[in-house]
Amino acid sequence: MDQLPPPLAGIRVLDFTRMLAGPFCTALLADVGADVIKVEGKEGDDARHFAPRRGGESAYFMLINRNKRSLTLDLKSAEGKKIAHDLAATCDIVVENFKPGVAARLGVDYETLSAINPAIVYASISGFGQSGPFSHRPAYDIIAQAMSGIMSINGPVGAGPTRVGESIGDLVAGLHATWSILAALNGSRRDGKGQHLDIAMVDSILSIMITALSQYLFTGEVPTRIGNANPISAPLDSFEAKDGGLIIAVANDSLFERLARAMDMPELPQDPRFETDIARKANEAALKAILEGWTLRRSVEEVVAKLEAASVPASPILSVDQAISNEHAQARGLVKMADHPTAARIPVVTQPVQFLGARIDPPRAAPLLGQHSAEILEELRRAIAQDVANHA
Repeated sequence: MDQLPPPLAGIRVLDFTRMLAGPFCTALLADVGADVIKVEGKEGDDARHFAPRRGGESAYFMLINRNKRSLTLDLKSAEGKKIAHDLAATCDIVVENFKPGVAARLGVDYETLSAINPAIVYASISGFGQSGPFSHRPAYDIIAQAMSGIMSINGPVGAGPTRVGESIGDLVAGLHATWSILAALNGSRRDGKGQHLDIAMVDSILSIMITALSQYLFTGEVPTRIGNANPISAPLDSFEAKDGGLIIAVANDSLFERLARAMDMPELPQDPRFETDIARKANEAALKAILEGWTLRRSVEEVVAKLEAASVPASPILSVDQAISNEHAQARGLVKMADHPTAARIPVVTQPVQFLGARIDPPRAAPLLGQHSAEILEELRRAIAQDVANHA
């Protein structure tokens, strides 16, 4: 069967973003066929200056700006504004993550660009949103994590609030921006009118804290840090084996019965302390001591294999290199390769969804600063000339 074209083939994105949240959003759109024009000043996106570097380019920048074209513009100049406005007339989507108010000062805000192109879908990503008492505040990921409450529930028992190890605020905001852009694009195609999307990093993190929200909003109980344990179910935690750590995840009674049989302790589910999930959670320390008495006599590989055979969810705790090199990640093709003008052949990690009915083209490396300026401006010149001819 012939595959369909990439899902967003023919969609054009004007990208005023930098650093992470915005570039992550536009990279996801570019991964599935959108033509993303990344507008940069003469110094380029700040992320271009991050380490580590290869071939004079930032690895960080290259990972999150794949599949895009780079155009350098001075948005403070009349000529730069004119080019940005002309480009907006040819685009379906605009994404920016300036501090609120900056886009308006540069003349690339929603009101200005929607007057040029009423169907435009315009996404603004910021730390606290476009409105509210904190909207003026600058924010990085760690600020968003602190203000969302997620740091307060992350970390070992008795330790201080701990940042999630990846920039979850930027990334979740980028994901929310992506799905909302596609929802608004569908509305624009239906109604002929676009809209302004206001995506806040703090809002985005808070909205995904389902377990913590269920505890506080429905019981008034303020969640606290409990390490790797689950606040609702047990045993669902990390455990020590004789050669390292592993995870065992049991969230219902039937799974617990299978776990007990795999441990050759079929009597455990009849113990009043462990009969139900609620009881197991109330007696979690005693249960963990029993389980680690069993795991500590075995290797991680032995425990995982035994529990896998019993259909009990369990896994080793992998380092980043192990996660990338293991056979499952290899089979799923999570790391791809692309040719870069100065960094040679580089690894690229694109969006992970497999579109089984559509063609997804091999990734293109992130652009050099201004690499496509002449190409994009020539396309724009031709588009304007064609528009003039059509109206002559």
